Amino acid sequence: MEKKRVLILCTGNSARSQMAEGLLRHDAGERFDVESAGTKPGIVRPEAIAVMNELGIDISGHRSKHVDEFAGQQFDYVITVCDNARESCPVFFGAAKRLHHSFDDPAAGSGSEKERLSLFRRVRDELRAYLADFVRQVN
Repeated sequence: MEKKRVLILCTGNSARSQMAEGLLRHDAGERFDVESAGTKPGIVRPEAIAVMNELGIDISGHRSKHVDEFAGQQFDYVITVCDNARESCPVFFGAAKRLHHSFDDPAAGSGSEKERLSLFRRVRDELRAYLADFVRQVN
C-alpha cells in the first residue's frame, strides 16, 4: 500500500502543526508521509518538544518550515489547524483534500510554566484525538 502524503499547516509551524506532525508520524507513520509548515514560520517551541517527550515522541530535531518549501509537491491531504492558515493557505496543492479544525494556540498562552505546559498538553491531546478520527476515516 502506498503511503498517503499529508501536509499540516498553521501560522508559525512552532507548536500545533509540529505536534500534529509528530503525532501522526508516530501513530500512523506506516500509512502516511507527514510534513508540516507555516505561513509565518518561527521556531519549534520548547514546550511542544517537552509535552511530546512525555509521550515518548521526539520532535527536537524538527525545524519550522515555510509553506513555500512545498510548492509544486503533491499531497493527498492538507490539514490546517488554525483559522489564519486556512485563510492564507496557498492554492498550489492541487487535488489535495483540504481539512480544517482550529485548535487553540498554546504558543499564545501566558502564565506560569506549569500553566503553559498544561495548555500545550491539552492542545496535544485534542490534536491526537482529531488525528485518530482522521486516520479512521481514510481508506
